[in-house]
Amino acid sequence: NGDIEEAVVELVDLKSFDVLHTWNPDFDSFFGKVDKVKGGQWEKTSNRTDKRANIAHPLLTEDGSLLFQSDSPLLKIDKNSELEWIKDDEVYHHSNEEDNEGNFWVCVQYYPYKIDEKYTGNEYGTFLDDGIRKISPTGEILFDKSVSEIFIENDMEYLLFSVGDRYFTRDPIHLNDIQPVEKDTKHWKKGDVFLSLRHQSMVLLYRPETNEIIWKGTGKFYHQHDVDILDDSRISIFDNNSKDFFNGDIVDGNNHVVIYDFETTEYSYYLNQSLINEDVRTVTGGRSQILPNGDLVIDESNYGRILYFNANGSLKFEFINRADNGNIYYTKWSRILYTNRDLAKVRKFLKKKKEDFYND
Repeated sequence: NGDIEEAVVELVDLKSFDVLHTWNPDFDSFFGKVDKVKGGQWEKTSNRTDKRANIAHPLLTEDGSLLFQSDSPLLKIDKNSELEWIKDDEVYHHSNEEDNEGNFWVCVQYYPYKIDEKYTGNEYGTFLDDGIRKISPTGEILFDKSVSEIFIENDMEYLLFSVGDRYFTRDPIHLNDIQPVEKDTKHWKKGDVFLSLRHQSMVLLYRPETNEIIWKGTGKFYHQHDVDILDDSRISIFDNNSKDFFNGDIVDGNNHVVIYDFETTEYSYYLNQSLINEDVRTVTGGRSQILPNGDLVIDESNYGRILYFNANGSLKFEFINRADNGNIYYTKWSRILYTNRDLAKVRKFLKKKKEDFYND
């Protein structure tokens, strides 16, 4: 929120555009309690203050709590933005997703590193060791695995240490999304997870139960963010289409929403002309969601814009995060709440909020 210069989360009714609830956590207070994360990754001299912190991919629970991070310890706050708990053992980053058992899949960065120091050395900062972690609603770790370990143990070590121009690459993975699988189909099993790895321009289907990579996709996407399951055989991918040219990392035209069909093994673009027409081109970040009726929602993070397209490709609305001073501020991975489970959460939360108001 550029007017107050602090990060907020708003729950918005997309029929009326009324703001139903707002969260505005006190980062100064929360992070002031954290001396350091293990290994010195996080120190209270960090710039994650009220004026600098973001709220990344906030996840709503039915009691109005939010789970999120800011490339920081993982936090859970209540409906009044008060701290419920903070998990400061590692640095957490990027996406936060809930599975159908109510547990959370979050991206984590380890130090000390999980893989042998012969690969990485042992000093903090020489390597970014991204991992996937499943935690309970109370913060208990239920599953924990380094993606670099997954590569090495699945005969994909060559992808970690053979990139770059004769030099060691400290961030070969760059995990940015974990999407849990909620039911068995011909192509995946409940308990599997899809992983988006930006610096590999790769999406993986991984089975934690057996530590197996079931499928890996590299195709019509570059430096992608966000992978979603559409149905029993298709996934969608938000393709930044950003490429490292001689003059830097730039979007080569516009962003794409890519669909991969496991039945036909073919890739296709979704509503691509609409993205061209609206000049959607975030270099980093960004998310997309294709709804069951074919509508498409995009968070164009770098440019503080959220766009909603009808299934026919027409633009239904856009939100621009512009402050009164005219400047546009970042959006950090909004999400649209549309599933029966999501809507039940919202209804329960708003009902309790109303009851609390009258009781007070």
